[in-house]
Amino acid sequence: MSELEALKDLADHIEEELGEALDGFDILHGELCLHVKRDKIISVLQFLKNDSDCQFKQLVDVCGADYPERLKARFEIVYNLLSVSMNNRIRVKIRTDEDTPVESVTSVFSSAGWFEREVWDLYGVYFNGHPDLRRILTDYGFEGHPLRKDFPLTGYVELRYCEEQKRVVYEPVQLTQDFRVFDNLSPWEGMTDIQLPGDEKAVQPAYGFKEPEKVPENFNREDAKGRR
Repeated sequence: MSELEALKDLADHIEEELGEALDGFDILHGELCLHVKRDKIISVLQFLKNDSDCQFKQLVDVCGADYPERLKARFEIVYNLLSVSMNNRIRVKIRTDEDTPVESVTSVFSSAGWFEREVWDLYGVYFNGHPDLRRILTDYGFEGHPLRKDFPLTGYVELRYCEEQKRVVYEPVQLTQDFRVFDNLSPWEGMTDIQLPGDEKAVQPAYGFKEPEKVPENFNREDAKGRR
């Protein structure tokens, strides 16, 4: 039996046992991904952990993803599971919005505690029933959730150590950009007529390593190409 056929049989078995708890499944890049109803996540993970044909007893990670174009459920929560005895992996996905909490799965996998704190910190998804839902990566008093797509790359505040106050202070972000030019051009994109040292395998300009300013005024590029 091929690996793809084995994954399909596993998916059929899970779909048969879980029934309406699933919204479907995908097999992409050699991995099985289950789409689960939000309120069924605990029962689904319990089944995947304890079923003799699954035995996904290790929760590797819980992460989030933000799709703001989805008006009803912009966030995806992704649970990555590993079965050591079966040498298999599975991915479980649920969807939620900014206001609807997700049930914590710490009762099934104790390792979910820190993972869920990270998702809460970075995306703002609340986990109902979590024993200690606090920020874990950002600073105390941090406002917002930095991995949301609508969070600015610069953030809202910057911090520095103040010698006068002898402590770290927060200040609004100030970016001085009056003299900056954003032409989106790398330093090398405009150098189309120069061959740089170490770049001999590239297309050689008609006049080799000479600078453009030093090319004779009567230089004919097409004639030079014909002579090479």
